[in-house]
Amino acid sequence: MQIDDLASLQAKLDRQRQEYAKRPRIRTLTSVSTKASYDAKYLHEWSTKIEQVGHKNYPKEALSRRITGQLRLSVTVNPDGSVYEIKVMQSSGKRLLDDAAKQIVRLAAPYAPFPAEIRKQADRLQIIRTWNFEITGKETSITTSAN
Repeated sequence: MQIDDLASLQAKLDRQRQEYAKRPRIRTLTSVSTKASYDAKYLHEWSTKIEQVGHKNYPKEALSRRITGQLRLSVTVNPDGSVYEIKVMQSSGKRLLDDAAKQIVRLAAPYAPFPAEIRKQADRLQIIRTWNFEITGKETSITTSAN
């Protein structure tokens, strides 16, 4: 290997290290992963807000047709509480509910800014929850859980 080749490889390695260092640190929150109290508090407040907004915005068509279901959603939040990304990880099999869950995330935003403890460890939070759209009698509910 010649000196020029070695210098070129070293430069490439340095660029890769710099790019890697610039990548955002993403922390995933699920009920199982929230060992720290500040994580658990943030997740609880996020879920409470989602459920309140969801209850008020249960899809009218789903209600009239008595459509219920469960889906798994990943929501990535920026440090200022804005939504970075929403992904359906496991569909309910009913596009109406999948779309409603994404819409509820948007309606409930922005969320609380990250507390200092979370900011030290993450540039974004990924919150993964199972959503349950339920109708009991005349009542509707949207709940989120770790399952």
